[in-house]
This record gives sequence, structure tokens and C-alpha cells, in this order.
Amino acid sequence: MWSIVLMGLAGLLVGGALSFRQQHKPLWTQISFWVLAGMALLAAYLLTLPAT
Repeated sequence: MWSIVLMGLAGLLVGGALSFRQQHKPLWTQISFWVLAGMALLAAYLLTLPAT
């Protein structure tokens, strides 16, 4: 369940990064949104791994 929520959050963050790019916002905001989206996807992947 949480992995689906995190994947949705990653999608919103990617959309925000693309929106900031079109608005010609500072580069650090775009990079931070991409990094946060990547971290959300990594967390979603890690939640799908079986616990040992």
C-alpha cells in the first residue's frame, strides 16, 4: 500500500519539476524535486522487498 502512495508522490514531484522547468525557475528547485522523486521511488522499491 505504501509503495503505491510513494509512487504517486514521485509522479507529483516529477510533474512539479517539469512545471518549474517551463516556468524558468531556479535550477536548484528542479534538481531538488528530481532528487526527492528518485528517493520516493527508491523507498517504494525497498518497501516491496521481502523482510528477512
